[in-house]
Amino acid sequence: MPRLSVNLNKIALLRNSRRTGVPDVMRFGRIAHNAGADGLTMHPRPDERHIRRSDVFELAELMRPWRPGFELNIEGYPDARLLDLVRQVKPEQCTLVPDAPGVLTSEEGWKLGPDQRAVVLPALAALKQIGARVILFVDPDPGIVEHVHDVGADGIEIYTGGYAAAFRDRAPEALCRACAATAQRAGEMGLVVNIGHDLNLDNLPPLVAAMPDFAEASIGHELTTDALVMGFAAAVRAYRAALNSSSHR
Repeated sequence: MPRLSVNLNKIALLRNSRRTGVPDVMRFGRIAHNAGADGLTMHPRPDERHIRRSDVFELAELMRPWRPGFELNIEGYPDARLLDLVRQVKPEQCTLVPDAPGVLTSEEGWKLGPDQRAVVLPALAALKQIGARVILFVDPDPGIVEHVHDVGADGIEIYTGGYAAAFRDRAPEALCRACAATAQRAGEMGLVVNIGHDLNLDNLPPLVAAMPDFAEASIGHELTTDALVMGFAAAVRAYRAALNSSSHR
């Protein structure tokens, strides 16, 4: 069964709009766990516009009795700041993204040309020493998979934002096939396959049905949006059910 890793960034973003500490990110971490999620994802950006460095330490402590079965996934650009944080909290998984510091959200995967390899390779060596599973954020393109394998990463997270946009335009078939083909190639090469970005209760079931076996979906923005209507625990359960649909091979 694919895991559901709940991204708490948008809960933190809402909290940061006031100085009251509400909503409490720790409370929502507990709710996610109790509602059946399989882990938490955090992307602590340099400007701390949502999840803060201090949140990561507090959430890691909250999760300590539940780990390693309930996994901590830290996302981010592999600079010294991120690597220092990962050394301290020792997440089960670290997902590396090629974001420049000021970008709004992650919308492009690693291409792994010479310049990017020069960034990724030392980060991979450091993260392997820490013991984290290392995932590279990639576009839905089977051609990138061999490069991920060559640099020694453990797996990929397929960027599904393009698929979600195509789904809104009622023409998702080509990008759905691209995601599935990328996952298929990664599986053939022994890589872990994760998916994430703009997945929701409408576009997730057809993608799950089309995909070969994958390990995890990291979902935050759309889950939090649905939670405004149905409640956070109910949203976690709904996304958990969508991932575990009988149509998944």
